[in-house]
Amino acid sequence: MKLLKTLIFSTLLFTCMLSASAYNENNLIYNSEEENGMMVGQTVYKTDGNLLSNYMKYNYKYDDQNRMTESEAMKWNSDLNKWEKDICIHYLYQGKSLTTEYYKWNKKKGKYVLVPEMTVTVDNANL
Repeated sequence: MKLLKTLIFSTLLFTCMLSASAYNENNLIYNSEEENGMMVGQTVYKTDGNLLSNYMKYNYKYDDQNRMTESEAMKWNSDLNKWEKDICIHYLYQGKSLTTEYYKWNKKKGKYVLVPEMTVTVDNANL
């Protein structure tokens, strides 16, 4: 149960960090994608009157025990008319510990770069 709470909290914190700064919840529409009962993606649209525009896109990966192993966030670039990588969080399960690693997209390097000060390890007796 503690693991589930930790994952939910991490996912909510991740989502809130991305959306809270610019738009309130009333301006956003969520469209979730599921496979085999697991949410594998979510597209978030901004509303402006009767119009919807792309805002954020999330992708999720799981291990064979249905534990989230990765969540990725992409921002919509309206100038280029495409999704751009932004943030990726990796969840590592080792014995009774869960480590959350935070990565930020680096355009110059063309890859995600670890932000070590954001790495958190939590011990959980239920793992």
